[in-house]
Amino acid sequence: MAMTVAGILLAAGSASRMGRNKLLVEVGGEPLVRRAALAALEAGLDPLVVVLGHEAALVREALLGLPCDLAWNERHALGQSSSLDAGVAALPPEVEAAVVLLGDMPLVEPPMIRALVARFGEGPFPLVGSRYGEVRAPPVLYARALFAELRGGEGEGRGREVVRRHEARAAFVDWPAAALADVDLPDDLERVRALLARR
Repeated sequence: MAMTVAGILLAAGSASRMGRNKLLVEVGGEPLVRRAALAALEAGLDPLVVVLGHEAALVREALLGLPCDLAWNERHALGQSSSLDAGVAALPPEVEAAVVLLGDMPLVEPPMIRALVARFGEGPFPLVGSRYGEVRAPPVLYARALFAELRGGEGEGRGREVVRRHEARAAFVDWPAAALADVDLPDDLERVRALLARR
């Protein structure tokens, strides 16, 4: 019987350093947030919970037609950890694990997400993280046993704290350092578009 692995896509931040909502910027012909949601859905994450906050109506519009469950984070101004809390709270009880993704990492593609799920199936592991050279970053798969530890946070670090707490028993999947590219500034956008063009 297949595992039920959900996705939590964090898409509530204000992205102030870009000067506009970066999740709505097009990369590869799609808004960043839609590109991230499509990768999660193609990888088989079900359900996919997208956490909305800043400019929620515009982000929702960018996701039209996709089979996502939308969760509203009324505390989004308190940081990413509050969105993680909202996403975990929205998961149905039958979910055995969840992959947490960020909307601003356009080089995270379906095979990467599927690899995390496959590694989890080889466990038991409390979590399966992504490693880009020496850097650990999303996406990260958390088993249901850790959901309570992901709840209730503010600021930016709750997910990383949980990874550190359980890293001795965790599994990690290694990716090229270039795949870590996220979009925070206009220069990042041009760099990511150039990387995609070379693929």
